[in-house]
Amino acid sequence: MKQFIWNTCIVIIVLALQGCKKEIDIDYKDIAPITVIEGRLTQQGANVRITMTTPMDEPINLTPLTDATVILTDITAGSSQTLTINEQGDYVSLTAGITDHLYELNVKRGTDIYTARCEMPALVEISDIAFNWIKMPYDHVAVLQVTFSDFSPTITSYYWVRLYRNGEAYMWNLVTDLYATDGIINDVFMTSRRDLDEEDEATALYDGDVVSATVTPISREMYDYLEAVSSDSNGPSLFSGSFCLGYFLAAPVSETSIVFRPDSIPDY
Repeated sequence: MKQFIWNTCIVIIVLALQGCKKEIDIDYKDIAPITVIEGRLTQQGANVRITMTTPMDEPINLTPLTDATVILTDITAGSSQTLTINEQGDYVSLTAGITDHLYELNVKRGTDIYTARCEMPALVEISDIAFNWIKMPYDHVAVLQVTFSDFSPTITSYYWVRLYRNGEAYMWNLVTDLYATDGIINDVFMTSRRDLDEEDEATALYDGDVVSATVTPISREMYDYLEAVSSDSNGPSLFSGSFCLGYFLAAPVSETSIVFRPDSIPDY
């Protein structure tokens, strides 16, 4: 009898909850668009893109802004240059960054001024890139291992490892030298399943695809910023002056590539 009463109570509760369904309209706060600055200085030169955030109820607009003055200063050398705008709407320079030099990016737009500094670390040496098939409960997965040297074993170092599939962004990881062995870091990516009929196109790799890996040494502040972005957060502010989102990164980029040949990949 008690069991019957308890079951009856559950049915009543469920029916009551179903009868209380109500549509909830989320009232997003109307926030004015915020300037977004993405600045990079490598051994190939500088590239800065300026955009604005888009309101939640509008289509994403990534059109670059071209009404700013962008100055890059090599504080160590005591020299400055004004970046010019290319066909894509980016502010660019072909002057290479120099290891151990401190750089300042200064962006002025209207009455707003945004400033960020970053010291350029040394180039990272990538020693190997290789695929292995790893047996998982659901299928074999092509695991890509990127091996590189820790550029500064005496201090905690941080790295941004990015993969590109046929030139398009594919995957990325954040790595620290806490995982280094004798100054060598092995970063691994779970990529494509062997059974492509069960694989998502966002991660599927086909015979002949070229997978490129880049390794960039970054600061702890940049590490925290990227970690926040990966969790759908704006992250810490990396610019002083007027408020904006984005980053300025002065760092050389190491790159290597491998052709995906599934029949030639060994089973691990």
